[in-house]
Amino acid sequence: MKLDSPFRSLFALLVGLVFLSPALYSIWLSFQTADAYYAGALEFTLGNYGRAVGQYHFARYLLNSLIVSGIVTMGGISIATMAAYAFARFKFRGGDLFFGMTVAMLMIPSHISLIPNYLTLARVGLLDSYAGLILPAMASAFATFFLRQYIRGIPRSLDEAAYMDGASSFQVLRRVIVPLSKPAILSMALYIFIGEWNSYIWPLVAIGKDDLYTLQVGLARLYRINPGEDLIDWPLVMAASTISLLPVLLGFALVERHLVRGITMGAVK
Repeated sequence: MKLDSPFRSLFALLVGLVFLSPALYSIWLSFQTADAYYAGALEFTLGNYGRAVGQYHFARYLLNSLIVSGIVTMGGISIATMAAYAFARFKFRGGDLFFGMTVAMLMIPSHISLIPNYLTLARVGLLDSYAGLILPAMASAFATFFLRQYIRGIPRSLDEAAYMDGASSFQVLRRVIVPLSKPAILSMALYIFIGEWNSYIWPLVAIGKDDLYTLQVGLARLYRINPGEDLIDWPLVMAASTISLLPVLLGFALVERHLVRGITMGAVK
């Protein structure tokens, strides 16, 4: 028996609230004072957000994360799109080997490259800099693989028509492939952005200067701050966590209508 539409909507709403309950609880807790939280009372305040932004420099951490994640996303999706276009449309010596190596990178844990990346950047003097945070994250094997599969599903006749009109390979990429691959590109851009936004290990290793910390490193440092008697100021931590959620939610809202379509069509193709 099928449920009526109102019951399906109510059921979906309840399930959604269950999945959102941790985030909703953290937002609600961010408006409590630490004393009230540990006393089991209710005392609402906006001071936690002011302390996180002002006293504990979360405005700077937010800016750092936006700069690093934004550049990594733009650079990473550009590299992945061009590489995917080359793998999908051109036959060249060693192409299958290079693509196989790209796919093989998906099976290698990222932490294996932690020490080599650190030693390489230390040798060229790029630690404690934006470049040190950005360069190791610019290439995404998964994005290249995903976009290559998507581009292969675009009819080659469109490329041929553009070539007959005098377009170059780069013009075909810019005027034909990219517009038709927009759902997949936006989906991968969001994937790269979220991955870099939530990155913790590499920024922790590569950065030693307080003014270059990203949000995740700054958030971890809040656990050392307590209202007394070695108690963690959880309302302050939740306020900082809520601040870190906002750019991700905004990014999801901007590409949400393309997200499911891009992932589904890419998987089918």
